[in-house]
Amino acid sequence: MLNGRSIDIELGGQEVITIELDNLDPNPDDIVELLKESMCKVSVWIKLACEYWRKGFLEAAERIGNAAVTAFEWQGSTESLPPVYLLLANIQIAYARSAPKMVLTNARLDDMSKEKPKDTFYSEAAKHMNAGDRIAQDSGGDSRSQKAFLTRGVHQLATRSLDDALQSFDGVLAEKPTNIVALTGKARIFYSRRQFPQALKLFQQVLTLSPYSSPDPRIGIGLCLWAMDHKVKAKAAWQRSLEVHPTEWATNLLLGLDSINASKNTSQSDEERAEAYATGAKYIEKAFNANKRNAAAANALSDFFLRKGDHLRVLKLAERTIQFADTLPLLSDGYIHAGQIAQAEGSTGDAIKHFTAALKSHPKSIQAAVGLAQMQVQNDEIPAAIHTLDTLLQPPNPQRSLEAMVMLASLRAYPRPGVSSVDAAQERTRARDLFDHIFKAIESPNNQRSMPGFVEDIDMYVEIARLWQDESPDRMRKALQEAVRLSQNTGQLDPRLLNNLGSLHHMEGDLGEARTTYELALTNAGVLGPDTAEAMSTTVLYNLARVYEDQGDEDAAKDAYEKLLARHPEYVDAKVREAQLLVNLNRSNDAHELIKQALASQNSNLNIRAFYTHFLIHNNMIKPAKDFVFATLKDFDKHDVYSLCAAGWLHYHQARESRDTSSKGAEDRKANFRRSAEFYEKALQRDPMCAIAGQGLAIATAEDILGGPGDEASKRHNNLREALDVFGKIRESVNDMNVYLNMGHCYYARDEFDRAIESYETASKRCQSGKNAAVLMCLCRSWYAKANKDHSFLAMSKALTYAQSALHLQPNDKAVLYNVAMIEQKAAEMLFSISPSKRSLTDLQRAIDQGAHAQKLFASLAADKSPSLPYNKDIADQRRKYGDSMLRKGDEHLATQRQYEDELDAKLQGARQKRQEERDRLTAIEREREEAIRKQAEELAEQRRKAREEAQAWSLAVRGDSDDEKEKERRPRKPAAKRSKGENGSGEEGAEPKKKRKSKLKKDGDVDVGGDDTLVSGDEGDDRPTKKRVPKKRVVRDDDDEELDTNVSRKKQYKSKEMITDSDEEQ
Repeated sequence: MLNGRSIDIELGGQEVITIELDNLDPNPDDIVELLKESMCKVSVWIKLACEYWRKGFLEAAERIGNAAVTAFEWQGSTESLPPVYLLLANIQIAYARSAPKMVLTNARLDDMSKEKPKDTFYSEAAKHMNAGDRIAQDSGGDSRSQKAFLTRGVHQLATRSLDDALQSFDGVLAEKPTNIVALTGKARIFYSRRQFPQALKLFQQVLTLSPYSSPDPRIGIGLCLWAMDHKVKAKAAWQRSLEVHPTEWATNLLLGLDSINASKNTSQSDEERAEAYATGAKYIEKAFNANKRNAAAANALSDFFLRKGDHLRVLKLAERTIQFADTLPLLSDGYIHAGQIAQAEGSTGDAIKHFTAALKSHPKSIQAAVGLAQMQVQNDEIPAAIHTLDTLLQPPNPQRSLEAMVMLASLRAYPRPGVSSVDAAQERTRARDLFDHIFKAIESPNNQRSMPGFVEDIDMYVEIARLWQDESPDRMRKALQEAVRLSQNTGQLDPRLLNNLGSLHHMEGDLGEARTTYELALTNAGVLGPDTAEAMSTTVLYNLARVYEDQGDEDAAKDAYEKLLARHPEYVDAKVREAQLLVNLNRSNDAHELIKQALASQNSNLNIRAFYTHFLIHNNMIKPAKDFVFATLKDFDKHDVYSLCAAGWLHYHQARESRDTSSKGAEDRKANFRRSAEFYEKALQRDPMCAIAGQGLAIATAEDILGGPGDEASKRHNNLREALDVFGKIRESVNDMNVYLNMGHCYYARDEFDRAIESYETASKRCQSGKNAAVLMCLCRSWYAKANKDHSFLAMSKALTYAQSALHLQPNDKAVLYNVAMIEQKAAEMLFSISPSKRSLTDLQRAIDQGAHAQKLFASLAADKSPSLPYNKDIADQRRKYGDSMLRKGDEHLATQRQYEDELDAKLQGARQKRQEERDRLTAIEREREEAIRKQAEELAEQRRKAREEAQAWSLAVRGDSDDEKEKERRPRKPAAKRSKGENGSGEEGAEPKKKRKSKLKKDGDVDVGGDDTLVSGDEGDDRPTKKRVPKKRVVRDDDDEELDTNVSRKKQYKSKEMITDSDEEQ
């Protein structure tokens, strides 16, 4: 008897034994004996076996099932055994899930020889199911129960009998459409058949019926969505599955593979790709740890360890993949990984065996074909390698692998013994065609991004150059240029060529490329022979040290220079550069010693003397530098351009730094400026293209005007203009930051702030990418001056931005901090001084906030106790006090500005309202006018319609009179003399009758022909006196109306009246 989480088993008497299902003994022997003794029902056996299975004791569950078969056969109750056989079949299927698909007999690391393969368990499961069916049929029971259908369907699905499995699941669903197992199995069948929408629908139905079922239907939903190219939704489904089932290995594996795929997206940064790859590796490792007998996880993990170079782990995982793979592509990948390890270990035979097995599983596998071809080439089986690659690239199902094409082209171009000249020419033609296709693919940006490793294959470009040597020099040159560009990855080219290429990169500023090239050249210098190699390695090592130095890697540069000096102590260039490194480290004394040693070795070397001059000036040793420069000009070369420029700069510096305000001091200052200009002129005479001399001359000219007291403004303006002309010419030849900086100084001095800003911005871009604090302060000064000149808060804000940027670069510079405070205070002062109409409330509030911040800065600056400050502390304190008094008016200014903007908004709103009212009035007038026009048009149309109707009636009447007249003419007429005067009103022939027909005209000109009111007529015997005939008015008619006959006689008019009247009555 089952009671909650326990089972009560009654023995023969009144004894009852309770088995707690939550505390089962892993050894089921006692329970089996108890069940046999109590002769329990089969449901109890199955219940206990399932509980053991649920707890992970699968072997114990099998023992209980087998014991049940034995017990019931002994009891003679075999008709109760079909459920037990179904249980045993399911246990065998469960064993098969963790069993290898195949067992390698020669596995090195993953020995599964003691394991049974899946097919063995599937066969046992089939036997159990068949036994249960036979018993059910023999006992007259139901052999087609729902559980039997489900078990057989699961077995058929596992053995890839998809049609039979679908039939079994449909049989279950026909009885119970909500069966979770059947729905899941049917969905898996649809997915295997690539019927993804149908599979998705079934997985979603399973999720609706059982959200927490296992296996999780969200995994299938994600797979279907992924196959339907809804990858974001698929990933979301898997992430939700991981939340519900954190230990599900399949979910971790799928998310890991998604992250690995994301790491291959070249549009992402290297950091993002590395992070995605690391995330994917963690997921895959977690999946493998959860199920170490899963081939997909093992295969994915193989790639990870292969990148790390852990060959033993890769081999073990590859063997695990081969033995547990349940799909051919997965089996092929396992063999490929095993072949790669064998290839890396130099085991050609094993590699060929593995790659051949991979191609057998997947005939169009690119990796397997290329690997096999490589092994065949290594065995000098070139025709076999060509055949292997040809099979890969030719129909059916040709693969578009550029790597395989490169290898095939190289093999075809390679001269082989026994091949005739005609065949060799044909092979070269085929190779050129292949390389031509490859070269176009490499030049395509899309293909280049998808194969970054392939485009760096230098051998391919060398082979292309060799093939096109006699056909196309242009293509040959292009291929060689690419080969030189990629030479740093191989070291197969001449180190002298690499050294020259590195020098070119160095001069162009491509330091990274130059460093790589130099390192490769240094590595391969030994191929030239002992003597040449030593000289080449010395030169390359020096160039490499220079690149280290320019890159800022001073430790590496110092090591390189020390190696050079250890091998060649008299290498003065290395000593000079090492001295420069010491200067950069503020070890000026050590640097000075090295330079002296170099001078002692080669005192007449002008390059060393130039460097020493630079060293002395850089260390502010102006007088020794001046003496040394003049000694160089006097004793070694009086026409040395560098020394002339240095002498000009020294005189310029002496004049510029002179603080003697006396008349004699002013004269000395002018004399130094003149001598500076003279030296620069001499340098230009020796080298007219010397931009340094030209720039120094322009600076000296400008400084002479700026610094001399008592100069006229017009002269200052003219000299600045001349200096700008010189700087403009220098800019065309020397693209240097200092040229633009000097131009900015001149424009600033000329109060041309916009052009000064433009020059400073150019200088800033060319100097440390806008991170030079001195240039930023020049920009700040120009914007500040422009703001004060134009009273522009926007310009003042720009000045503040540049000052803050400079402060960010030099946070300890008190002068910059003072300038920031000054600009913030000046901005508030500026807005306080202008009218409300020229400022905004937002800007005013911002300026007040900045002014408050300036107060804090001035307070801290005034309280600074440092002994040497670049500003006056008293002035800083005065500025603070001034700011306090100024900011007290801030609320008043804010209130005034707020009131002004409120009034302005009210006026604007009123103006908008009036404009809208006027617009509405005009719209109403226009609407009324359109309505009147419409009504008038309707009335006119109605009138015209009536006129057309009357004209048509009139035309009919006229035609009627004409017919009557013709009838009368055919009758005999009486003489006119016999007519009675009473009838005629006159005895004369042709006299007009007394009766007249009149027409009544409407005021609007239209005629009404519809009734008797229209015409006035009497009887022929009317005795009224005859009136004078009034001319009849014509009716206004449309053009298409018929012309009316106006020449009818009065008699005709009379009869016409009768006709018209009769016609009207009839109508």
